[in-house]
Amino acid sequence: MASKEAPDLRRWKVLDRQLLLSAPPWLTVYREQVELPTHRILDDFYRVVLPDFAAVVAVTPAGEIVMVRGYKHGLGRVALSVPAGLMHPGEPPLDAARRELLEETGYEAAEWKNLGTFVVDGNRQCGTMHVFLARNARPVQSPQQDETEVLQVECWKRERLAQALQAGEIGTLAGAAAVTLGLVIGL
Repeated sequence: MASKEAPDLRRWKVLDRQLLLSAPPWLTVYREQVELPTHRILDDFYRVVLPDFAAVVAVTPAGEIVMVRGYKHGLGRVALSVPAGLMHPGEPPLDAARRELLEETGYEAAEWKNLGTFVVDGNRQCGTMHVFLARNARPVQSPQQDETEVLQVECWKRERLAQALQAGEIGTLAGAAAVTLGLVIGL
């Protein structure tokens, strides 16, 4: 039996980086020249940097998951999602999660659990998602939505939400991942 050589899993070396687009706080695009561990040079590797965001899987005392339904322009349709949004500069992820839950749904929660931090696209970056489970979520005020985000607050039973996930009602990968983490790890 032939022995296999272990793969070289070292970081790629950035030889050059050119800024192609800067549109703070929404988007930065770079073209990088990188050297692979094999010494091969890639002259045009693109990195898309998007801001960090927080996503919340909020569960009521009755065990229902608080979701929002709204238009997502990137999808071109109305979709179901967890409460989520961009973090402000310097804002800790948990503070952003609490703020987004309150703004989008009017709910607050007594117990919080970090479900993880994930880069949306391991090759291009495309934002970092901080996912939280919020237990004992209760409505305390009306949602504070702006004109760019009109949302309908809905409470879902776990079984129905799993069906909605499988049926594609949750249209974004970030939303689907947050719900899955909540269903598998958190609840």
